Amino acid sequence: MQIFSNNTKFFKPFILFVLWGFISANLFGSSNDPVRAKNGMVVSASDYASQVGIDILQKGGNAVDAAVATGFALAVTHPSAGNLGGGGFMVIHFNDGTNTAIDFRETAPLSSSKNMYLDENGNVIEDKSVKSMSASGVPGSVDGLLFALQKYGTLSLEEVIQPAIELAYNGFIPDYRLVRFINNYHNQFVMYSSSRKIFTKDGKKLPEDSIIVLKDLAKTLTLIKKYGREGFYSGEVAQAIVNTSNELNGFITLEDLANYSSVERPPVIGNYRGYDIISMSPPSSGGVAILQALNILENYKLDKYDFGSSNYIHKLVEILKRVYADRSKHLGDPDFYDVPVNKLISKDFAKQMFSEIDTLKAVDSKEIFPSDILEESTETTHYSVYDKYGNAVSTTVTLNSSFGNKIVVDGYGFLMNNEMDDFSVKPGVPNQFGLLGSEANSIAPTKRMLSSMTPTIVLKDKKPYLIVGSPGGSTIITTVLQVIINVVDFEMNIQEAVDAPRIHHQWYPDQIDYERFSFTNDTKANLGKMGHKFGKETSLGRAQCILIDSETGLIWGASDPRSFGKAIGY
Repeated sequence: MQIFSNNTKFFKPFILFVLWGFISANLFGSSNDPVRAKNGMVVSASDYASQVGIDILQKGGNAVDAAVATGFALAVTHPSAGNLGGGGFMVIHFNDGTNTAIDFRETAPLSSSKNMYLDENGNVIEDKSVKSMSASGVPGSVDGLLFALQKYGTLSLEEVIQPAIELAYNGFIPDYRLVRFINNYHNQFVMYSSSRKIFTKDGKKLPEDSIIVLKDLAKTLTLIKKYGREGFYSGEVAQAIVNTSNELNGFITLEDLANYSSVERPPVIGNYRGYDIISMSPPSSGGVAILQALNILENYKLDKYDFGSSNYIHKLVEILKRVYADRSKHLGDPDFYDVPVNKLISKDFAKQMFSEIDTLKAVDSKEIFPSDILEESTETTHYSVYDKYGNAVSTTVTLNSSFGNKIVVDGYGFLMNNEMDDFSVKPGVPNQFGLLGSEANSIAPTKRMLSSMTPTIVLKDKKPYLIVGSPGGSTIITTVLQVIINVVDFEMNIQEAVDAPRIHHQWYPDQIDYERFSFTNDTKANLGKMGHKFGKETSLGRAQCILIDSETGLIWGASDPRSFGKAIGY
């Protein structure tokens, strides 16, 4: 007993870490054993989609081919976030050492305006930017996937999209949890005849033994296979989107669809304790936020037994407050706003922020402000792919809310997004995820709304080591950050790193949200004494990750047990 009392600060977090291996097996059904492979790996939120990706790799396709095939399959088997009517980001590391990022984020329609969601008194119109067709931005997913395939893939469009067509036409047996998830939104689906046809059974909730057949979606996918980009952005599909928009007071026009284009951007790149971090650049806030947080954290020495300790959680929370404060002011679409990326991700800037953190006391969020920089002009899904050639792809796609605005384009089987809510509808007014924004993220025609999506690739000795990403709205950044820390600092295997309980803080509201088993009683008490406030116990993120061990040549995959997905390798 005396040994324990003399080493309490190390012992209690260590016990929490050890017990987590047993707890998580019962809580989430995970054994903490990642999936093992030698040639390739696909990890996604759908076992069907992961298998589609692996089949493409086994045919000789590269990681981009598999990522595109997986993306189209997710549009069928993971309808809450996999999509044709939304958008996303893809980060790629090639085996020759080069990196790129493809931005297929949705854009604001040409008829949009800065105050479009405000009434005559300047107040936000409740739900207009979330629960209506007017909430939809111009979709980018189809263009983005086709762009990636055409430029970096090796297989034909027919080869990579045909599996999704067959899944949609023949139907698939959904996980019972997916059926329950769909039924959670029953009251919204029944409001629209097109949605009621797919997501209910004659207007009633779906039975758990349902087989989901999506022949309208198969038709849309077939048109894309036959005509490529024009099969979605012009012709009958485009007209159907516009008809739906017009009928339900939306803003998307044929001109909006015809003019949409993906943008290839350089990713943001940094270094953390000798590991290279490659992540998504703006209009994602994720990559900048991850690098900024890691740069500050690097100034602290972490021991692998610090996991779960009040000292570690305190440092992480104080870092996150400052990162999210800067996000609110400085991040937006770089084509419309001069985002100070280099300043935000610099090591010197991180040291300045590090010097402002009190290691013993929490600072109230109202006393933390976005940095004064004068220099320099809830539904998403992630999937990770690694191939035998050494290429890595990290992709996150979204409809924003679960099932977007719940409106299916009639006759064509896909849901529309409600991404316009990711703009700053009014400075100082939080969006549905509680995030604050400013002029940098105000609405303007063709502008891309700010995102928290954080597809990331970590290199060790210049070779792919981690492929990581997650859904979760504002919690995406903290989920990805903690998975990286869990591997690099706490020496967890990739499944342990994904399974481990997470915390979240986003500056406002000033509270730590947390998962079950995140704290021991005394850890929570210590944090309270430091001045921290606690929010809700909840589930945070659903990561889909890969770790590559270059020494053994083994590939390890981990699908988050908080969701229903699968890691499949060969």
